[in-house]
Amino acid sequence: MKPTDRLSIGQLAERTGLSVSAIRYYDAQDLIEAERNVGGQRRFMRSDIRRLSFVQIMQQFGFSIDEIRALLQTLPEGRTPNKADWRQISRSIRHHLDSQIETLEKLRDNLDGCIGCGCLSLRNCELYNPQDRAQKKGAGPRYLLGDKPIQPSK
Repeated sequence: MKPTDRLSIGQLAERTGLSVSAIRYYDAQDLIEAERNVGGQRRFMRSDIRRLSFVQIMQQFGFSIDEIRALLQTLPEGRTPNKADWRQISRSIRHHLDSQIETLEKLRDNLDGCIGCGCLSLRNCELYNPQDRAQKKGAGPRYLLGDKPIQPSK
């Protein structure tokens, strides 16, 4: 590998739109790996542009740093990941993304009505969630999360 195949942290920041401090953080979190030149400056592989772009996208989808790190650790070390490598990651997260899409669709379709949050602040709550039955299923917007409304006991 030629020295010109490496990017400085400033060049990587410019290419990814991330701040230098964010890149240092991702390096410290083992999401990318810098090498040090003789002057002690960080140098990154060009493939780190794609890795950092992946990190940004995955964070937008709600993945934690630990989850992203685990996914990136499946990529080969020492070589630029190829299309097949990225396809493998894509397949491994597909179920998670499908679930998120389903949740977003429910949110879109139900946001103007009761979502089973247990707030009891809307007049309709007495119809949709009398006596806050949704809370028996746990915290948060239970119906949006996929729970079915509890039918009253007869």
